[in-house]
Amino acid sequence: MPMRTLWSLLVLLALAATPALAQQPVYHDIHSMDMPRPPVVTPGTATNETIAPPSDAIVLFDGTDLSNWVSQREGNGPAEWIVRDGYMEVAPGMGGIQTKQTFGDVQLHIEWASPEVIEGDGQGRGNSGVFFMNTYEVQVLDVYENDTYPDGQATAIYGQHIPLANAMRPRGEWQSYDIVFRRPHFDDDGNVITPARFTVFHNGVVTQDAVYAVGPTSHKKRTPYKAHADALPLGLQDHSNPVRFRNIWIREL
Repeated sequence: MPMRTLWSLLVLLALAATPALAQQPVYHDIHSMDMPRPPVVTPGTATNETIAPPSDAIVLFDGTDLSNWVSQREGNGPAEWIVRDGYMEVAPGMGGIQTKQTFGDVQLHIEWASPEVIEGDGQGRGNSGVFFMNTYEVQVLDVYENDTYPDGQATAIYGQHIPLANAMRPRGEWQSYDIVFRRPHFDDDGNVITPARFTVFHNGVVTQDAVYAVGPTSHKKRTPYKAHADALPLGLQDHSNPVRFRNIWIREL
């Protein structure tokens, strides 16, 4: 589908939804520093207690090993990130990792923490990403008193949708994402019928409300949809920052 037609479809979908069900699209230059910043919201009190997965969840990481993950480097060998003290940590330069299992429509719970020691700023501080179907990214970034382009901050649908709020806890503390992802649907000719859709909670605060992805995640460009399988792996990004992850579970919808 041509991008102009896709944008028209997204506008119609957004206008057809009630305000309670979908946030309105915001048109802007990708990664513009002139975009309005989301309001800062102080989330509920942080706790070191993790949320136990429900009975029907698939536990992707329980703090002990990476047996459910493989490397994204050529050959998809064993995941080479660091596991210790109940969390996994990005091993900078070792590449991203992805699940062995493939998924389509899901509910995902994932907790992460940026390094306590401040290094870098903007996109260079606590940067990683959660990639659904290895294609559509929810941004991971330390934006606690750290300015960056709003469509690239924590819980942004990277390069596409600015979060409704910045619910970041201080660096070093655990953050939680709860995400409902609906996969895109394609017709027999490979044209997108229904775009991918996200609802995201950051530390219990809704930051993306049933927003439609305009296409695969790209940097500083709009990439059109391309038909793909109904189920693909979930990926975590190596962006050269030692971000930590724990308590990762998923429910198929």
